[in-house]
Amino acid sequence: MELIDVIEVRNRLAEGVLWNNEDKRAWWTDIADKQLLRYRLQTRELEKFDLPEKLGSFAFVRNSRRILGAFESGFAFYEPETGALEWVARPPHAQPGIRMNDGRVDRQGRFWAGSMNEDWRTPLGRLYRLDANGDCTTVAQNIAIPNSLCFSPDGRRMYFSDSPNRIIHCYDIDAASGEISNKRVFAITPEGEFPDGAQVDSTGHVWCAHWNGSKVVRYAPNGEVDCKIDLPVTGPTCVAFGGEDLNLLFVTTTRDGLGDDEMLRQPLAGSLFVFKVPVSGLVDARFNWKPPPA
Repeated sequence: MELIDVIEVRNRLAEGVLWNNEDKRAWWTDIADKQLLRYRLQTRELEKFDLPEKLGSFAFVRNSRRILGAFESGFAFYEPETGALEWVARPPHAQPGIRMNDGRVDRQGRFWAGSMNEDWRTPLGRLYRLDANGDCTTVAQNIAIPNSLCFSPDGRRMYFSDSPNRIIHCYDIDAASGEISNKRVFAITPEGEFPDGAQVDSTGHVWCAHWNGSKVVRYAPNGEVDCKIDLPVTGPTCVAFGGEDLNLLFVTTTRDGLGDDEMLRQPLAGSLFVFKVPVSGLVDARFNWKPPPA
């Protein structure tokens, strides 16, 4: 594992990093500062877009320059260049203070995202599936902090965690309907380390950021730890494969909640780290938007 770049953006709560295989940029969100960022590795060009709401996660859209965002109050298409926003679904939250968090597109082009109570000790979050026609289905409830959403290369397994429980679960997923079943434990993170954003590589291994653990862990398909990448910050939050050969691992981090003394010990907290790794990832699926007839 070779560290090849550190982009010192000082994000408060960076999350949801994705590689856009069409524009060859890494994209991610700073939830706390309501920003969308994108970065071109070759030129080190960094762009920031101010958002109308907190953006927990997002997806690229097939045949479109818009993104599909899991915003604080629901799902919407967003055009970064113009700021145009078009709401797709706004599922009712249980109470104020709830926002969307981690999300990802499955291999069939459906977008999955979870909501959370910012006072996460009261688990009022839900997991949603947004189908290609805009239908929004509640898949699970009573979630504290939804994270680690990712899908096996064949699209037959889904990984998901409720972070405070420290358990990454695995589910079977029906490719046609999107129904999930057969929930089981995939992996349990060590005491004091919490599973955050995750992605699957081309061999079916799961790479998961361990928040408060200063590392990214690669899990074999049977849930055993395969290898680790240590980071000089306590709060890695999400990972994505990118680059021309999809063998670069982008890792977002957070400095949210760190005091002055901690920031002195972790001056790179909130940066985007880029590692060259000895395996390749997969091109992220795009939301397969098929609007219903008018």
